[in-house]
Amino acid sequence: MKAVQKWSVTVALAGFLFGFDTVVISGANLPVKELWNLSPWFHGLFIMSMALWGTVLGSLTGGIPCDKFGRKKTLFWIGILYFASALGSALSPDPYLFSFFRFIGGVGVGASSVAAPTYISEITTASNRGKLVALYQFNLVLGILIAFFSNYLLEGFQGENDWRWMMGVEAIPAFLYTVLVMTVPESPRWLLHKKKDEQGAFAVLNQVYGKQETQRKIDSIKTELAKTTDDVKLFTARFKKPLILAFLIAFFNQVSGINFILYYAPEILVKAGLATEDSLLNSISIGVVNLIFTFVGVGLIDRLGRRTLMFIGSFGYIISLVTVAWCFYSGASPALLLTFILIFIASHAVGQGAVIWVFISEVFPNKVRAYGQSWGTGTHWVFAALITLLTPVFLDGEDGIFKDNPWPIFAFFAFMMFLQLLFTKFMMPETKGISLEELEEKILG
Repeated sequence: MKAVQKWSVTVALAGFLFGFDTVVISGANLPVKELWNLSPWFHGLFIMSMALWGTVLGSLTGGIPCDKFGRKKTLFWIGILYFASALGSALSPDPYLFSFFRFIGGVGVGASSVAAPTYISEITTASNRGKLVALYQFNLVLGILIAFFSNYLLEGFQGENDWRWMMGVEAIPAFLYTVLVMTVPESPRWLLHKKKDEQGAFAVLNQVYGKQETQRKIDSIKTELAKTTDDVKLFTARFKKPLILAFLIAFFNQVSGINFILYYAPEILVKAGLATEDSLLNSISIGVVNLIFTFVGVGLIDRLGRRTLMFIGSFGYIISLVTVAWCFYSGASPALLLTFILIFIASHAVGQGAVIWVFISEVFPNKVRAYGQSWGTGTHWVFAALITLLTPVFLDGEDGIFKDNPWPIFAFFAFMMFLQLLFTKFMMPETKGISLEELEEKILG
């Protein structure tokens, strides 16, 4: 395996922990609610969405350690946060400590969604950047699948303590990731920008490009860095376009309903008419489809481009969400409804899932990339947290607004995906096959 591929795969393992950590809660959702007799509001805020508020904090502030201490050190401490969160959540004696450790894990998730795509985008070639950054998303959905599968296998393992094992098993991959990430080098662009370490940057890039091409690449990066001053600010008119692009792609990612379905999959499937004991098993099918079609998206992102995948995903979203809403409204068979939920998952995996982290990591210049990544991922996680917080209010079996039939929720998501289609058509630029330095010229002008 080439050095850059090895580094990319190692750092992308942060995505595996991201996916596992965010979805493993689906297995503990109902047991924890019953154990501590929680109200819908308390359950939504302190149990289901607390990790996401940590993710908001981690994503909004993740650019600070990335920029100040480096991508590598930030990635290492992310592993520590995941490890502490897994053990702490599993051993929590009350909902308050549980929510605290979930919050800690969320900080790790948010920071990883800044640091990992930023790092990978900065060590790869333009021709392979989409594919290698998308490894983060591939590992993310692999983590989701393994979390669903792990929850299913651990059901009945120790009765009322099953959920503790579900939460705690994440400590194993978290420890392995933390050890492995110490073997990767620092980002060459960060070394040039912050450390003025041309020799160190050359040593890293030489393993990617070869000696002659490496010197040209270093000269190109230095030229780009020299164009702006060291006190450059992200929130200025100069960066208006990438700020808007990152905000919108992150916003539409969440109002597709993807986290709504992933986090509450067992509960949604029960409402669809599937037996409670089958809901965790059927959740695995969601994880399998997500993984397969993410693999497809990763394979196509550098061939077809980011915009083409977004077009494909948007049409798939609209068709599947409208049909799911109709299935709930008309009382159609659970098998048909599950089929279109799986089509929705496939559409997400090929489109938004494959594109979002790649696109956000590309549209900002070198000097503000870490902070720009924080802006885009922060937007993503703010809306993810809001949707997860509010879901019990709409979905709760006793007090939910749509407790009997959630079809209006899916209709709303379908409408938002029509707006995403318009965004892709009229606003989103194509970024495939263009160097990061050339993209700055294209987007900023």
